[in-house]
Amino acid sequence: MKIIKKVLKRMLVIILVLIGVLIVAYLLFVNYYPSFGGKISKEQQKEYAKSSNYRNGKFVNEKDVPKDLSFGETVNLAYKFFTTKVPNGSPQEDLKVEKLDSADVADFKNDTRLIWYGHSAFLVQIDNKNILIDPMFGNVAAPHPLLGGNRFNKQMPLNIEKLPNIDMVVISHDHYDHLDYESITKLKDKVDMFYTPLGVGVHLEEWGVEKQRIVELDWWQEINADGLLFACTPAQHFSGRKFGNEQSTLWSSWVIASEHDKLFFSGDSGYGSHFKAIGEKYGPFDFAMMECGQYNAMWPDIHMFPEETAQAGLDVQAKTVMPIHWGGFKLALHSWTDPIERVVKKGAELQISIATPRIGEVIRPKDSLQGYNAWWK
Repeated sequence: MKIIKKVLKRMLVIILVLIGVLIVAYLLFVNYYPSFGGKISKEQQKEYAKSSNYRNGKFVNEKDVPKDLSFGETVNLAYKFFTTKVPNGSPQEDLKVEKLDSADVADFKNDTRLIWYGHSAFLVQIDNKNILIDPMFGNVAAPHPLLGGNRFNKQMPLNIEKLPNIDMVVISHDHYDHLDYESITKLKDKVDMFYTPLGVGVHLEEWGVEKQRIVELDWWQEINADGLLFACTPAQHFSGRKFGNEQSTLWSSWVIASEHDKLFFSGDSGYGSHFKAIGEKYGPFDFAMMECGQYNAMWPDIHMFPEETAQAGLDVQAKTVMPIHWGGFKLALHSWTDPIERVVKKGAELQISIATPRIGEVIRPKDSLQGYNAWWK
């Protein structure tokens, strides 16, 4: 009996030591690994408290969502995500992309065009300006390469190193599939200005971007830059890059408008009345990039289902809707083609134009004759 007690005691000590080691390793990882980004200071919290979107130390949505999950609910959700087998969850082959010529990109003038990099990343050339939206060019949407699955396209239309000078980078929120440490560190020396929702600049500063090159905006705030209007508009989502800093930074959609063209980028968002409000204030839009992917019945308030994407396109008064937030990463429990198939069907029912370009294909927002192949088939 004494021997059994000694063995059990030793086992308990070993388990406690292992738990302690794991806790220390985690704390070291999240506090010193650079991709987790910066931390909002108390002074910044006081400043953000002036925003109507900030309550009790956190940014909030207009509706009381998302629901705060208990530890048990979080574990259960993670278990379902990592154990559920999804037929056709990822492409069987690496997605082929249209390659861009660096000289053509650098010399492009006058007209407006967009190039999709997959998921939610875009190169926008408008009014002789080069703009990147949510430039996540990394391979894994996670803080470390071992913590996530590879993106669907290994190649990029044009690598960061071959991009020309970037006038503006626009960021919707701080999640890893939209704000990527490695992409920013490669880009930062060729970018003039960064535009973000409140708080997101803390990550950029942590990664070496000077404060004077960062403009943070609240919902409905605008800035005019070199003849372009940038308006930070509402979204229904959440933020956070690690446990303990959830909702510490704001999330948003964006309006980008020149004298001749008007674009809308939804960022990540559940469906809500904010789309109609944006359409009434800034619409109609020539082209709207609308979230359509990574949805599930377990989180219906923070990502749109494809049918809602089409309706949101109508709400913002978009002449053409392009589904985004798909074709890049497996972050939900639907097949990789489910978003595009469903939104195309709903778009036909609602009689709205749905743009479905291949990754890297040049998009001309005002070209009503431009057609797209069903390349995902």
